[in-house]
This record gives sequence, C-alpha cells and structure tokens, in this order.
Amino acid sequence: MIRTDDLTVSFGETRALDGVDLRVRDGEFVTILGPSGCGKTTLLRAIGGLQSPTAGDVRVDGRPPAAAQTAGDLGFVFQNHTLLPWKSALGNVTFLRRLAGKDPAPEAARDLLATMGLAGYEDARPAALSGGMNQRVSIARALHLGADVLLMDEPFGELDELTREEMGIAVRRVWQREDRTIVFVTHSVPEAVLLADRCFVMCGPPGRIVRAVDVELPRPRDETVLESAPFHRTVATVRTVLSEGADAIQ
Repeated sequence: MIRTDDLTVSFGETRALDGVDLRVRDGEFVTILGPSGCGKTTLLRAIGGLQSPTAGDVRVDGRPPAAAQTAGDLGFVFQNHTLLPWKSALGNVTFLRRLAGKDPAPEAARDLLATMGLAGYEDARPAALSGGMNQRVSIARALHLGADVLLMDEPFGELDELTREEMGIAVRRVWQREDRTIVFVTHSVPEAVLLADRCFVMCGPPGRIVRAVDVELPRPRDETVLESAPFHRTVATVRTVLSEGADAIQ
C-alpha cells in the first residue's frame, strides 16, 4: 500500500501540498488529475522519495520511499525519457534490472518493446528514434524493472492522441498481467478515466485532493470502452469535480 498522512510540502514561502491524505491499495491502478500547478508532480515525487515532506509522512509498503527505491521495488517514468544515449533500446530497457542486481531477462525486454510497438528497433540508440519512441522505450524500461510500484508522470505527453490511447491500453494490459501498483499523473480527463481503477482529483495551489472517483469500467479494457455510456458518464463526473474544485479555491 502507498500511504500519505497529512503530507505537506513547501518551497520557501510557497506551499505546494497542504495536508494530503492518500491511500493506494496493492495492485491498484490510480490516476492523479488536476490543473497545472496544483502539485500533482510534487505529490508523485514525494511518494517516490525524490521530494522530502515539510510535514507529514509517506510510506510505501510500510517503508520510507527511499528504502523501497533502494530495493528496486519502486520504478519511475518521467515526462522526459532519461535514456542513456550510448545504449541501444534493448540495452536501456535491461539497464535498471542490471543496476538492481536482477537477471536482465533480454527476451522479456524484447517482448515489452514489441508491446510498445518497437519491434525491430531493439538495436537503435535514442538519437535514431523520435521523442515518442524514446518515451515508449522509457516506459518499457520501467515496466521491465519488475518493481511492485510504478510512478508515471505524464509519460504520454509527447505522443499523439491515437498512440496515447494505444500505449495506455498496453500499459494496463501489462499491469493486469503482472499485478503492479501504478500511480499515473495526467492532465487528460479521458486518459485518467480510461486507465484508472480510481481517479484522484486535485485542486490548488496549495495542492490537496478534492475527491477520489471510482471508475467502474470492465477489465480488460480496449478501444471500444471509449464509446461506452459508462465511460462518458465517468468523464463527465470527473470534469464536474474538477470544476467544483476550481470554484472552491477562487
């Protein structure tokens, strides 16, 4: 379980997060959604041990985030791909497992690259790939690490809308097969609903959680869910919560 209790983060006189209480169950896929500047990335960084709380507490499976990260139980996908330029796509995907002292499992890495639509690009270096392709390599690398918890900060930002949907469904497929816990930050309401078991809606600054919206859509999900009435109802609910949250801080 991921747990934050009264989590507050300040940068000088600026309070980025204010008393955030969050619970994410083991094996759950949650999205965090909110307007720019509301603290979504700060919350994700605090969960991952990259940002120290000013007050409150963060635990990942009962441990401080830094301990989970050192054990290889916590993986990240950032907005920028952070690939090693001298390594091939396959070398980048297996790198984190090697660093964590795990079997690099190259065949499983090849399968993940194929799932991400990159079959045939295993030997290509980042400079030979587009920005969107590099981000897909980065996603495959994080999934291949085998961490129990995966934190994803707008990982599809450089992808076009169709590819975003395809990658979201691919990530959900891997998540469901391998029983990970995923926390995914996005600006897109439809994407948040497509991916999530629950969507945490934030407002701010200072950042706080307005409401958790349950997403009651079938598993597994494919593109057909985008045309369903339950999907559109949930999107409308999330948009209403976002609007009410914005009104409350004005």
